Amino acid sequence: MDFHEPIALADPLERQSLQARVIWGNRIVTVGGGAPVRIQSMTNTDTVDAIGTAIQVKELALAGSEMVRITVNTPEAAQAVPYIRDQLDRMGIDVPLIGDFHFNGHRLLQDFPECAQALSKYRINPGNVGKGDKRDRQFGLMVEAAVRWGKAIRIGVNWGSLDQDLLASLMDENSRRPVPWDAKPVMYRALIQSAMESARLAESIGLAANQIILSCKVSGVRDLIAVYRNLARRCSYPLHLGLTEAGMGAKGAVTSTAALSVLLQEGIGDTIRVSLTPAPGESRTQEVTIAAEILQALGLRTFVPSVTACPGCGRTTSTTFQELTQEIDAFLREKMSVWRELYPGVESLKVAVMGCIVNGPGESKHANIGISLPGTGEAPAAPVFIDGEKRMTLRGDSIAADFQLVVENYIRQRFGASDGQLQDNK
Repeated sequence: MDFHEPIALADPLERQSLQARVIWGNRIVTVGGGAPVRIQSMTNTDTVDAIGTAIQVKELALAGSEMVRITVNTPEAAQAVPYIRDQLDRMGIDVPLIGDFHFNGHRLLQDFPECAQALSKYRINPGNVGKGDKRDRQFGLMVEAAVRWGKAIRIGVNWGSLDQDLLASLMDENSRRPVPWDAKPVMYRALIQSAMESARLAESIGLAANQIILSCKVSGVRDLIAVYRNLARRCSYPLHLGLTEAGMGAKGAVTSTAALSVLLQEGIGDTIRVSLTPAPGESRTQEVTIAAEILQALGLRTFVPSVTACPGCGRTTSTTFQELTQEIDAFLREKMSVWRELYPGVESLKVAVMGCIVNGPGESKHANIGISLPGTGEAPAAPVFIDGEKRMTLRGDSIAADFQLVVENYIRQRFGASDGQLQDNK
């Protein structure tokens, strides 16, 4: 095969969405319109427990969640929202809060104005706002609250709670076609139509188009991709991506990555959530970490320095490179809360920790700083490459500690002072 043109990634969808603004105090999180793809998450605490909920919101925010959704399902939960907001403000956590409303949101937003004000955004599910003639009226009351308090809304359609009247109507219409569609395309159409009609209704009530975010969530990877490809071509509203349920552990991480990566690579999606089921006792922040890893792997955002490491093979029977990789990764993540302020740009750092001579030197040269550890039977020496050049060789029992010090010195000199020069340690 003869290549006359450079190989490039497929062109993303040329889609320019509106830019929504989610505001709390002096904190403004822009969504869409060229803003970075934002990470969202949701608490699983009882919202009535204001202290416990505030603590989990803080954990999620510190992990990198830029907006956090909380359940608002009862009068007691609505009463707790202002106290949660107050606790967060006292802790210096200015992350915007999203209220998740179903069934009775119209009453809660009317009866508890302090709750309506304390939230930065409302999530409204059109399938759960009422039936028949109550649906538009109760949906309208929630939109009116958003207009009154200057809040954004997300119209979040789920195929598990789809407007049954709309679905039945589309099914009847489909049955009259000369060649009826399969049931799944009808379901896709119902999801998209519910979101679009609800958005138009919200605008007719007085909510600005740039204060509306849409989502059409399903639980299947291929279904999600099909729905969002169609939705993206039919509107300019910012889009929130996520599976309704991804599952636990590796299954949840892989499923979310498979679905979101395809869409994000095509230029579809302005906010994301990985709806991961945590194992008993596992931190809720795992879903935030995976969302950040997806965005960083795609080159859409950088959050922490990346660590490249080989998987190991028969040449690397020693666990040294595994231990060093783990130590360096944990070290970089731990320091980022401080380094992000001291060393702007440090999140773009690329580190390589390789286990033998096969790919070690090559991968290390591609990183900002890399080390090639000795494999089985190789000389007990570890060359270190800095910005593509071999700069030193580490030996002895303190290779791990010495390399960590080299990394820290590199960061300090590369990102801390523009005129700093890295000194050779040969």
